[in-house]
Amino acid sequence: MPDHYFTAAPASPDERSALRVTLAGRAVELVTAPGIFSPRGLDKGTRVLLDEAPTPPATGDLLDLGCGWGPVALTLALRSPGATVWAVDVNERALDLARANAEALGLTNVRVGRPGEVPDVQSFDLIWSNPPIRVGKAVVHDLMDTWLPRLRPGGTAYLVVQKNLGADSLQSWLCERLTHGSYAVTRQATSGGFRVLRVERKA
Repeated sequence: MPDHYFTAAPASPDERSALRVTLAGRAVELVTAPGIFSPRGLDKGTRVLLDEAPTPPATGDLLDLGCGWGPVALTLALRSPGATVWAVDVNERALDLARANAEALGLTNVRVGRPGEVPDVQSFDLIWSNPPIRVGKAVVHDLMDTWLPRLRPGGTAYLVVQKNLGADSLQSWLCERLTHGSYAVTRQATSGGFRVLRVERKA
């Protein structure tokens, strides 16, 4: 049975291969391997997120939640060289690949690590995520409960979710969960069978 991308330590061989992809308008050659999310290239949901989310802030702390081999974190770092980009995942192989890919691109503003390695006091101006919907609502809801409160006032999260995998139900849950008036939950875009949800923490 193949590893699940939410596995902390994939059992499959770490057989790395070259991956050519365009990020932030730049053609780059990176590395990938089995046992992670979308090892063969940029998945459709992440592409929609990169295409539809607004330009990230030039400075501040930006979070890629569930970084995989790094396409979102690398894009953020390329677009915002003056920002600190936090790339978080539970999959150790994915973290190794994200580190290698950031180093290959000469990106010194990317910090890669497990969720527990992010300081508890760390907050964020921006969160981009293609959350692991297939692992179940409980896991996804826990991720939202853990990380969305770490948005700074005026900060925004953009989440891409496939329509037929519960994008609308997640939006409804976020609206109900964040009913105390400090957040605004809206739909940023719909494209290619995916929704991009926008969660803003009010100033």
